[in-house]
Amino acid sequence: MTTELILLCMAAFAAGFIDAIVGGGGLIQTPSAIVLLKQYPVATVIGTLKIPAFSGTFFATAQYAKRVSLNYSQLAVMTGIAFMAAFGGSKLLTMVSNDFMKPLLLVVLIVVAIYTFLNKNFGNHTAKSHTVKKEWLYAALISLVIGFYDGFIGPGAGSFLVLSFITLLGYDFLRASAHAKFVNLATNLGSIVFFAASGKIIYTIAIPMAVCNGVGGFLGARLALLKGNAFIRIFFLVVVTGTIIRFAYDVFK
Repeated sequence: MTTELILLCMAAFAAGFIDAIVGGGGLIQTPSAIVLLKQYPVATVIGTLKIPAFSGTFFATAQYAKRVSLNYSQLAVMTGIAFMAAFGGSKLLTMVSNDFMKPLLLVVLIVVAIYTFLNKNFGNHTAKSHTVKKEWLYAALISLVIGFYDGFIGPGAGSFLVLSFITLLGYDFLRASAHAKFVNLATNLGSIVFFAASGKIIYTIAIPMAVCNGVGGFLGARLALLKGNAFIRIFFLVVVTGTIIRFAYDVFK
C-alpha cells in the first residue's frame, strides 16, 4: 500500500492545486484513486476522497477570504443549501448509477469551452441588473443544483460553480473562484457527513491525502491571487478541456 499511498498523495497535491484556482481537481484525484484502490467499492473510494477535497478547499478558501471581497450574507444561505443538497446527492449515489448524466454533461462542457475561448470578455466583471429577489433565487439554484451534482457525481463541480457565478451573478473569474470555494467547502462537508455516518471512509488513506491536498490548495490559491483574471481564464479553459476528455472517455469507452 506504501507505493499506492505515495501516488495518491501526489495526485491529491495536484488536485488541491488545480481545484484552488478554478475547480476540477477531482479530474486527477478521482480516477487515480479508483485505479489504485480498485479493491474497494466505488462509494468507499468517493467517500474517502471527500476528506482531502475538503482539506484543499479549506486552505484555498482561507486565502481567498483574506484578499477578495465576499458577499457573506449570500454565502451563508448558499452554503446551507449546498450542504443539504450534497448530502442528498451522496445518498442517491449509493443507490443508483450516475453514468446516465455523463453524455449530457459532455455536450454542456463542449459548449462552455467554445464560448469561453471565443468570448474574450467572458470572466470579466459584468454588472447584472437583477432584482434582489432574482439574485437570491439564482444563488439558491446554484447551490441546490451544483451541490447535488457534487454529492452525486463530483468531478468538475468547482468549475461549474465558477461558471455559474460568472454567467448568472456577473462576477469576474477571481471573485467567482473565491465564492465557489465557500460553496464547494459546504458540498464536501455534506458528503463527508453522509459517508462518515455510512462507514465508507478509509481514514488511513484519507488523512495523508488531506495533508497533501491542503498544501496544494494553499499554493494554488496564492498563485491565483497573484496572477489574477487572465491567468485564471486560461486555467479554466485547460480544466474544462480536461473534463471534456474525461467524460468523453467515460461515455465512449
